[in-house]
Amino acid sequence: MSFTLTDLGWSSFFQSQCPDDSTETTGHPFRIAEVHRDRLTALSPDGEATLTCGPTLTTGEIAVGDWVLADETGRITRCLDRQSEIKRRAAGTSAQAQLIAANVDVLFLTSSCNADFNPARLERYLALARSAGAFPVVVLTKADLSEDPRAYARRAERLDPMLPVLTLDARDPADLAQLAAWVRPGQTAALLGSSGVGKSTLLTGLTGVAAPTRGIREDDAKGRHTTTARALRRMSNGGWLIDTPGMRALRLTDAEEGIEAVFADIEELAHTCRFSDCSHEGEPGCAVQTAIDDGSLDPKRLDRWRKLHRENARNSETLAQSRARDKDFGKMIRRVKSDLKGRKGY
Repeated sequence: MSFTLTDLGWSSFFQSQCPDDSTETTGHPFRIAEVHRDRLTALSPDGEATLTCGPTLTTGEIAVGDWVLADETGRITRCLDRQSEIKRRAAGTSAQAQLIAANVDVLFLTSSCNADFNPARLERYLALARSAGAFPVVVLTKADLSEDPRAYARRAERLDPMLPVLTLDARDPADLAQLAAWVRPGQTAALLGSSGVGKSTLLTGLTGVAAPTRGIREDDAKGRHTTTARALRRMSNGGWLIDTPGMRALRLTDAEEGIEAVFADIEELAHTCRFSDCSHEGEPGCAVQTAIDDGSLDPKRLDRWRKLHRENARNSETLAQSRARDKDFGKMIRRVKSDLKGRKGY
């Protein structure tokens, strides 16, 4: 099947980055569909192609959904600026960010109407979506297996009164049509959620591409990873869908604006405290504590707000800052051990 650039999601935003109409110097535009260790699969009006990185790029710097320019040999000469960028702090002690997807218009935050449902995790996903510049839609699957799916929807809606929340059966064509309506032709959506919530079933229903599925543990509704790599798939309605591996651990980075947007109620209260440096721990004139006392603010929500701010500050460190902090911590441990050794008369 052949596509035009517009079909693939090309817009004036990307065109403005290519002022020279001559592809001899700028290269041809491609949309990245898959990222591998040493090569990339991309789409263009000429079909599917295999690309490689030039000397100034690595595959780790390119995400599924990116637009790139490549020369006649298939070597990427440039990665175009992104309209949206979904990323998280990489696993381990590295301070690097891991790209999840790029140029996503709609982010389907997927959970299910069972023990997997977790408001704190949804708040984390929402902060990611807000900071990335993607429109969030909460998708609650397995509604057909729940006695009261609307109860789960109401809990999600309390996180943000303007947040779209859908409850559905991932195998029901009518429910799938309702979900697909959020993605227009040429737009791109991404599925984000834990393993076992039905993302692979949604992918199959929305794209017609069969995806591997596995069961979930009945005791806690936790699934096992089925999707192991990200890929850009064509939706039946002309949109595009990126499936992502299940992420139970999502470490936010550079998400300050997203956290402020998700917890706008607390941020607004904090601005009305008597003291600008109020820690909301009991200072006189604390509007946050007043809201907790009168029942208008859940203290658990305040705890989650603090936790995400602390985590984001830590995960947004540069590698140099991270190493300096670890070095200082190591010095402190050695000093404490030395003091203890002296006191015991060793």
